Amino acid sequence: MEPIIEETITFVKETLAGAEGGHDWYHIERVWLTARHIHKREESGDLMTIELAALLHDISDAKFNGGDDEQGGRMAREFLMKQGVKQEMVEHIEAIIKHVSYKGGFSQNMISTIEFQIVQDADRLDAIGAIGIARAFNYGGFKNRPIHNPDMPLQEYKDSKAYHKSDAPTINHFYEKLLKLKDLMNTSTGKQMAEERHSYMLQFLDRFYQEWDPDDQSSRTGSSD
Repeated sequence: MEPIIEETITFVKETLAGAEGGHDWYHIERVWLTARHIHKREESGDLMTIELAALLHDISDAKFNGGDDEQGGRMAREFLMKQGVKQEMVEHIEAIIKHVSYKGGFSQNMISTIEFQIVQDADRLDAIGAIGIARAFNYGGFKNRPIHNPDMPLQEYKDSKAYHKSDAPTINHFYEKLLKLKDLMNTSTGKQMAEERHSYMLQFLDRFYQEWDPDDQSSRTGSSD
């Protein structure tokens, strides 16, 4: 392992000590390993840029820092410059971090490099499937949100800030974000991996509604994608 990767891992572990369970070091590690896997399959992109961006992508998530979308990039830049990383690579990684998150699905000035696409796919893959389900309910519990409320409709958000401030039930989050991610993947590998995870979430929702009210068929919308 490259020394810069080891230093970055240490920095991230220290910075995220005590973080919410869905956005802690283990989330970072999964995204890092998945990004490496996608890079290997796609045979494209600069691996060092991908690894550093994946490791630093959630160093300061706006959901936990008062809504500052720029702080993560600033922290990454400061750390990487101290490590002697070249300016061009630092700027690229900072841009990836700035644009990688979902932000409620609203349009943003994204970058189109393969490194960005791989890191974004890896991050989004960690939001779906079995891990994605676990993370959704962990975050919902952290925010004291209800698991499900059949009387609360899906929300229409005017911007990304309103999306982040939502206190909607966790089940609503599946329809407002998680079930949309399959069709937003960038790479062929990401798309293939997302298909299976998406299918698993639909199975989970079908089972959830069945257990919620065995006699009510009308609210079982989990089978539609």
